[in-house]
Amino acid sequence: MATRQVAVLDACVLYPAVLRDFFMRLAVKLYQPKWTEAIHEEWIRNVLEDRPDLNRDQLTRTRALMNRHGGACLVTGYAPLFVM
Repeated sequence: MATRQVAVLDACVLYPAVLRDFFMRLAVKLYQPKWTEAIHEEWIRNVLEDRPDLNRDQLTRTRALMNRHGGACLVTGYAPLFVM
């Protein structure tokens, strides 16, 4: 089996919801998505700021679904790479 390409989905791609849905659907067959908890926090914070009709629990559920269905999507342990 060929290795799928990897793409980091930054907060600007995960918010708005239309782009998040589009890239998650593409990931099913075309590539391996990657993100961090910091990226999740950024898009969630911005959604909550712009959409008072939504709440953190709703977006936390979305985050959990993304992590569950994104395969090996969650990048951890990268902080030591940024030590200056």
